[in-house]
Amino acid sequence: MQYGRILASALFAGATTGLIAALLQLAFVQPTLLHSELYESGELVHFGGELVSAHPALPGFDAMRDGMSILFTVVIYIGYAMVMVALLAIAEQRGRKITPKKGLLWGMCGFITFQFAPGLGLAPEVPGVAAADIELRQIWWIGTVISTGLGLWLIAFGANKGTYIIGAILLLLPHVIGAPEPEVFIGPVPPELAALFAARAFGVGMAAWVLLGLTSAYFWSAEGNRRQDTT
Repeated sequence: MQYGRILASALFAGATTGLIAALLQLAFVQPTLLHSELYESGELVHFGGELVSAHPALPGFDAMRDGMSILFTVVIYIGYAMVMVALLAIAEQRGRKITPKKGLLWGMCGFITFQFAPGLGLAPEVPGVAAADIELRQIWWIGTVISTGLGLWLIAFGANKGTYIIGAILLLLPHVIGAPEPEVFIGPVPPELAALFAARAFGVGMAAWVLLGLTSAYFWSAEGNRRQDTT
């Protein structure tokens, strides 16, 4: 395993993707989150006789808050890139050619594994909504990520119908079991705003993961070519 190549590729891919993902989140996700917090705090009230503007005044750019958000997002995506590039390295050892075009597919698989599949049971939530026990949700989320990732891997690299069937079962298993649900549904935030938040979170997540797959494959290939040229 070429650990130096993995580290260099992951740092470049993760930092690039993380920065872009952070900017997308600030532009699309954060405004809906800040809007939701106004309802959670009681500054805005959804149920009542008065109409409430769908576009209230929200806090502007905050250097500390937004700067830390960008930093943490970059760090998180560098971690994701470590996993992505390591899997690309394993695939290359198995004889698969890694190209940026194929990296797009890898990125989509990452989105399905870490966001879409878990989100089918535990959708992105705005503040103040009802939720099941956090430990049960964490267990289900982790189990879903592992099951989905293994399922996609078996389908992609399986050698026979048996592995394809096992892969398909693993993809379905978490959803057959079902995610933990709250006993009652409550929340001060308008459902339209909650739906917009979930949609934007999924949209930004998909864009970021596809970009991560593209950049991971690109930097992995470029780093490999560079090392060949220097030897």
